[in-house]
Order: sequence, then structure tokens, then C-alpha cells
Amino acid sequence: MDTIEQQIRDHLVNGRLPCPHAFRIATELGITPSEVNQKATQLGIKISRCQLGLFGYDDLGKRSIVVPMQDVPEKLKAEIAAHLVDGKLPCAAAWEIAAQLRIGKVQVASAAEVLGIKISACQLGCFT
Repeated sequence: MDTIEQQIRDHLVNGRLPCPHAFRIATELGITPSEVNQKATQLGIKISRCQLGLFGYDDLGKRSIVVPMQDVPEKLKAEIAAHLVDGKLPCAAAWEIAAQLRIGKVQVASAAEVLGIKISACQLGCFT
């Protein structure tokens, strides 16, 4: 068994690889997050617990934990608008916005949801 496969298997939760664990593996092994997902896919292992809250929360009774934000602050709205690519918000840009505004990643996804904006280009390659 190679190192990446062992790392993936060591980090499984309920038979799936949580997104934060995939990023940790990538950092520890000096590879890209998408390489971790590619190997997981080859092994038949799905990614769960998206850090933006978009998928893989079946253990909570739902696939997504994103709840549309009631009132999107203007600063957040402007940042999302400034980072759109073809009308969608790339995952990496959502993370960047969260860090810049010092808010949770799920909050950015919640704002995008209420604004009718889809998140795209998962850094793990789970969706485009």
C-alpha cells in the first residue's frame, strides 16, 4: 500500500474522507488536494464534509448544511461579486473571502446561496 493510500485509509470517517482531512493529507505529503481526491476516487472512497458545507453531511440527515443567509452584508456581497468567474464563485475564492473577512467558509456559501450564485471549481475536484 502506498503512502497516500495509507493516509487516506487512516483518515476515513464512516468510510468517507472528510474534506479537511484530504487537505491535511495533501499538505503533509506535499501534493495537491486534487491528487488526494483522485487517489480516493480510485479506491472507491467518497469525499465528505465539504468545508463550504455543500455536500457529504448524510450523517446529519442531509447532503448540505448550507442555509441561506437572512441578510447578506454589503461587503460580503461585493467580495463575492468581485470573485465571480462565469457567474459562479470558485471554491478557492470562497475560502479567500472567508479568510479576508474573517468569517466562516460556510457563511460565504450561505451568502452565495441567497444571492443565487453556485460554487464552482472544487479544490479537490469533486465538482467543476
